[in-house]
Parts: sequence; structure tokens; C-alpha cells
Amino acid sequence: MPKSPEAAAQDIEVPEAAGGWGSLHGILNTELSQKAGPGALDTLHHLNKPDGSACTSCAWVKPPNPSAFEFCENGAKATLWDLTSDRCTPEFFQGHTVTELRAWNAYDLEREGRLTEPMRYDAGTDRYVRTSWAEAFAAIGAQLRVMDPQSVTFYASGKAALEPSYLYALFARMLGHNNLPDSSNMCHETTSVGLRKAIGSSVGTCQIEDFEHCDAIFYLGQNPGSNSPRILHPLQEAVKRGCRIVSFNPLKEAGLVEFVNPQSPVQMLTGKGTRLSHLYLQVKPGGDIAALMGVCKHVFGLDAAARGKGDAPLLDDGFLAQHTNGFDALRAKVDATGWDALEAASGVSRAEMEAAGDVYAQAKAVIGIYGMGLTQQVHGSEAIGMLVNLLLLRGNIGRQGAGCSPIRGHSNVQGQRTVGITEKVALAPVDKYRELFELDTPAEDGHNTVRFLEATMAGTNKAYIGLGGNLAMAVPDHGPVHAAWRQMDLTVHIATRLNHTHLLPGNDSWLLPCLVRSEEDMQEAGNQFVSVEDSFSHIYCSKGRRTPASPHLLSETAIICELAKATLPFHPRWLWDEWRGDYARIRDLIAQTFPDQFADMDRRMHQPGGFFRGNDARERRWLTPSGKAEFTDPSVLNAGSQDAPADALTLITLRSNDQFNTTIYGLSDRLRGLEGNRMIVLLSPSEIARIGLAEGQTVTLVTAVDEGTRRAVSGLQVVAYDLPSGTVAGYFPELNPLVPLSLNEKLSNTPASKGVPVRIEA
Repeated sequence: MPKSPEAAAQDIEVPEAAGGWGSLHGILNTELSQKAGPGALDTLHHLNKPDGSACTSCAWVKPPNPSAFEFCENGAKATLWDLTSDRCTPEFFQGHTVTELRAWNAYDLEREGRLTEPMRYDAGTDRYVRTSWAEAFAAIGAQLRVMDPQSVTFYASGKAALEPSYLYALFARMLGHNNLPDSSNMCHETTSVGLRKAIGSSVGTCQIEDFEHCDAIFYLGQNPGSNSPRILHPLQEAVKRGCRIVSFNPLKEAGLVEFVNPQSPVQMLTGKGTRLSHLYLQVKPGGDIAALMGVCKHVFGLDAAARGKGDAPLLDDGFLAQHTNGFDALRAKVDATGWDALEAASGVSRAEMEAAGDVYAQAKAVIGIYGMGLTQQVHGSEAIGMLVNLLLLRGNIGRQGAGCSPIRGHSNVQGQRTVGITEKVALAPVDKYRELFELDTPAEDGHNTVRFLEATMAGTNKAYIGLGGNLAMAVPDHGPVHAAWRQMDLTVHIATRLNHTHLLPGNDSWLLPCLVRSEEDMQEAGNQFVSVEDSFSHIYCSKGRRTPASPHLLSETAIICELAKATLPFHPRWLWDEWRGDYARIRDLIAQTFPDQFADMDRRMHQPGGFFRGNDARERRWLTPSGKAEFTDPSVLNAGSQDAPADALTLITLRSNDQFNTTIYGLSDRLRGLEGNRMIVLLSPSEIARIGLAEGQTVTLVTAVDEGTRRAVSGLQVVAYDLPSGTVAGYFPELNPLVPLSLNEKLSNTPASKGVPVRIEA
């Protein structure tokens, strides 16, 4: 007799629970490799606390009442990585050509440590050579002044604080362009457009206190154990008080199964953690739309049965009538879609979807959490819309313990968008720019990341300024993109460590080393505070305490100010020296530019827990054309590519728990039981047998769409893993060459890295 979905969920086994001693060992290994020194312990002690720096590893909350250790394994690794004692000096570059370094792997490049001095690329010797800040600013400014502004792109990685981000966007528009892509274009831009379409908000509606009151959490397409471990604490507390978590993910991720709290002596000593997922629906890639529709279908059935018996209805009729639009179209689509179609598209059984529907129906308050498993799909915005549909049925947006909560990766990627880093003119504060700076900004939308890459390959984008990050490795289509990247006239990198993007120099290329967030930022007014925004739209202060890695380093804010001074004409309202000298002046500008959200910012950001900038959808004010929350009628049942050949497998790219985006801390993926090799391809044992492969065999993955260009990654070792049929998994960014630039989300242009059709060549 088959087991119930609940019993099956309890049978899930993973190599190791999230947290526990493994987490501490991971931190220790990073400390031993980076030799950050005893001062790093003080930095960690103050991390995410009012008198310390905000963590750079994710955008989770900085609580008003922090625990003794307010950081996770990822945060500790990121901090120790920043505070390494290793130095990548000009002497290192004397011994290595750029061509030679390009063949190094990412881990070995970053192991060289912090960049210490500004460098310029010398094409004659194919080396980066020492330069001065004065020479760098003068040369870069001279080039930017004579270039067509529309041929210049300013990229932001998501780590820069609000102050430099505001100035960076301002600098771009003073130069004359809106080419302001950022890392959200690569991951959560689908939220910005999909969620806005449904509820009028481009960000989540929850607050951290909602996790204290929810009865159920629907958790989709996100791996907290590897990507956002700090969320495991409120999840654990929610489960302990009776909240039930329903997880949707193609992989059985440890962070969704069991958590051993490193701050719990009992759990650490006994090794017995908290089982997190009440149900675990192992959907196929892109199967969330069908799975959620199946949940809705069961809820509709339960509601009809209740009404038929004269019981209270399950749906919130009052909320639906007053606050929503489009319910009838969704209901008709759900009623017309059979269970067979939903099972085929989702990869899970009717019984599993009905069990999830029972959890939803029995809960008074439900939170929907999601990550890039939803956003990095061709129809990802429809998957987000389907999650919102489910939440709206019982009024689970805009009240205590309920709402939609996308999990952000970069620590300030949401905040950068808030203060003006956007390519969309409609989202930029153009009227305030005119009022404050006598600046008329360009009227045309600029480049997002995909459009920047297209323009680069077309030869029309001539310059790239990168505010952090390793964009060339994070993007799709490495072959043609990397070839075109080197043809740009100017590439400028504001960076802390060497990475592969720096090794694709344009005709003129510069490395400008900057401080990290945990280091002192001494300016004319003293050591400076900066501010960041978390996933809950709270603004916090952050202040570095460590001595900088080199006396030659400048802050991101200082570099932006000096580049702007060297590039732009004098204007009496463009006070770059004053803004550099005292960041409170920049916060005054932010408050004047966004008065409804940032009034009195410089004072309020020091409050315990920061300040909430507000969210209209949370207050049930729907900034949509109808003035109501919109039910959406999905056009597909699976969010993946509809053009994939019938014989294609679906590739999903992964991060290990020993990396942060493109930064590789080590070669251990202990939460999946994988060690020592990132050039692997994961397949279910049955899939390995069906294709006629053998575990350990070396294969090549080849893209199975847009086949006019061959995209392939070779030298991949086959590893057996518990995955849905037809599914392949492997690591980001190693498998990014397989993602066509044309394969992106329909509304947002986000690369569809969680749903790439591929074939295997033995």
C-alpha cells in the first residue's frame, strides 16, 4: 500500500542536516584557509547588530533584539573571505599574464586575496600594472567624456550600500544614460514585474513578525540551507509552535528537511534537529504552476463541499469581492484542467497536491516563500502569479501571519533598486532629479543585463563600469559573450578580489580596489556609516570596524565621487566632494528624493531593527490598473520552455553550500553529500540506466534549444542523485555556457537557468 504524502515526507533522508557541527566546521575551514586573524571574531560578534556591519551574504533581517551570534555559516564565510590576510599585490601580476590567469579556476583566483592597489591593463605585456588613483580617474574620465553615453553601461552587483548606489545611479543619468542593470536582472527581476502585475508591489509583503503568527508556509524553489541559512531559525521556531511547511523543490534539500540549530546546546550535543517540512513535493523543474493549480483545485472542492453542507465557506468571499479582480477566469481555468494534466506537468501525484491543499485549507494564516526556482524560468512570472492566486483565495495577503515573501540573495539588491538603480525610466525619480540637481534625465529606457549583453555582442556597447561582482561568469552564453566583452573600448572594475570578469579586458581596462563593508571608511567627517535594505523593506545602518586591507583602498562611494568629478562638467549643485566627505549628506539627498519612504533617514536607520519604508500591498492598497489584487490565468502548466524537444532533459543549475554566487569558498557540498569536484552532472539512478550511462562516466552536456549555435560543456562526471525523471542538475556558474541568452523569462528577461533543455553526449 503506498504511503501517505505525510509519511513519505518523514522518510526523506539527506546526507546531513542543515546547521549543526558541519556548519561550524565549514566556518572553521574558511578561517583556516583565509587566516583572517583574531580581529575577525570581533567582527563576527558585531555582525548584524546596531554597532556593527551588515552581513554581505544575504538580505535577511537585522533584528532589533539580536541573539549572541547573529550570523550563519554563509555570513561567517563571506566575512572571513573579506577579511583574509592574503593579498593580491602588483607583484603578483608581474608574474602572470592575463591570458595565463584566465585558465585558472575561480577558487584559485580568489585565493590570492584582496586587491591592494589600482591597476591598469597593459596590452603590450598582457599584464595588469600598478597605477595611481589620480591617473586612473583622469584617464577613465577623459574616455567617458568623449563616448556616446548610450554606449556606456553601469552595472551594480547588489552588495553596494544605499549611499554609493544612489550616487551611482545619479552619475549615470548625469552622464546621459539609463543603462543601469544590476544583479536582480539575473535572479529576482521576475519578482519585480510578476509580483507588481499581481498585487502592485515589486517586493514581498511580509514582515519578520509574521513568522511568529503563520499556521502554514508554502516554500517553493529556494534552498535555505545553502543560500540563506538565517531563515532556518524562524522556520524552526514556527514548526515548534505547530506551523506546517509544505516544500516544493526538485531536489530534496537538507535545509528544507531538518535543521540542527548551532545555537542550541541540546541539539548540538544530541545531533537531533527539527524536522521542517510537513510535506515535500518533489516537483519537476517548472512544475510549480501545475502543482499550485492542483492545490487550488482541491481547495475549490473543499469549499464546494462545505457550502453544500451548509458550513462556513472556505474561500474568503468578502476579501475576494472587495480586494480582487479576475477570480472567475482563474476558477474556470482550474475547473477545466484535469488531474492527469496537472500530474504530468508538475511531476507530483494528485494525492500530494490534495494533501498540500488540506494544509492550506486548515491554516488561518499562510506565508508563501519562493526563490529562483520560480523566477529563473521562461514563464516564471506566471509561477509567481499562481502562488499569489493561492494566497488570495483566503485573503492571505495584507494581514498578520500571511503574505508573499521572496528570498533575496545579495545583501542590498532590493535597496539598490529602491534608490534609483533601474534601467526603467518609469521607476526612476526623474522629477526629483530635476528639482534637486537641475538635471533632465534621458527619456529612453536603458539596458538591463540581457540587453547589455546583446548590445555588447552587436558592438554598440563600448564601455562597462562594474560596481562589484563577477558578471561575465554569472551571465548565460559564455562563448559569444566573452568574445564580445574583450572588444569593448573601456572596462572598469570596482572590486575587492580578482575574478574572471577582470580577465576579459577591453582595449583599456582598470582594476579599482575598494573597501569591504566590515572595514573602516574614514572620510573628512570621520568613520562613515552606510545603510542597506533587507528583504522586508527595512533600512539599517552599517559601520565597519576593521583596519583596511591596504592603505591604498578607497570606498565605493569615494571611487564613484572621484570618477564623476573627473567625467562630468562642474555644476554648483553637484557636490561630489561634500558627498564623499560626509555620507549623511547623501542620506539627506535620498530622503529628499524619496520623502514618503526615507524621511529623517539619517536618524531612523540607527533605531533597533532599522525602519520600515512601507509597502502598499501589505496595507491592502493595490497599485494595479484595476486598483485590486489580480488573479492571473496561467497560459501554461509548466513554467519551463515550451519549445524543448520531446527527448530533451531539463537542466537546473545549483549553488553549493561552499559558495556565494560566483564566489567559491571550497569544494565541499556537504549538505548534498558531494565533495571535491564541481564538474559533475546529477541524474537519478533510473535516468542513468534509461540513457545507458554509468555512474562516474564522463559526459558532455549540449543545449537542446536555439541549436544554430552549439553550446556544450564537457568533462562532466555522472553522479547518481535523487531527482525527478527527465531532470539534470549541475553547478552554477560552470554550466552557464549552456544557457542561451535567448532563453529568458517572458516579462523580465531573467535568464531561465532553472529550466534549460539539454541532451547528454557520452
